[in-house]
Amino acid sequence: MSNPEVNKDLIRRLFAEVDRGNIGVWESFYTADYVDHAPSVVRSQAAGREGLREAFAVFQRAFPDTRHTIEDLVAEGDRVVARVSAQATHSGELFGHPPTGRRVTLTGIAIYRIVDGRIAERWAEQGVGLLEQLGITRRA
Repeated sequence: MSNPEVNKDLIRRLFAEVDRGNIGVWESFYTADYVDHAPSVVRSQAAGREGLREAFAVFQRAFPDTRHTIEDLVAEGDRVVARVSAQATHSGELFGHPPTGRRVTLTGIAIYRIVDGRIAERWAEQGVGLLEQLGITRRA
């Protein structure tokens, strides 16, 4: 039986670790067979936990000062819905583009499915895109 309060705490701890720059969170917070149903901004991103590792590394290098705010956190059964905002400064290379120094704000809603204390699946929707805010286009 899944405990919604324990599951919500997992998501709180996940964002706290990401904000600390702990990009290794994919090892302890996600199941070995994790599935992400959201499209990735990282074009070549692998599936599952390997893809998470890649994405965390890319964004930590480009936005090392990222801070998340959990606006809403709702849980029922094995699902947690998080409405989150994040602010960061583009201070590192991103997809071949040099840092712009611009401050960005992202918003999103994600649904997490929790199994045995780890994230097994995620579905997500985001607000205004990161690249659009930076005024850059993707290079091939």
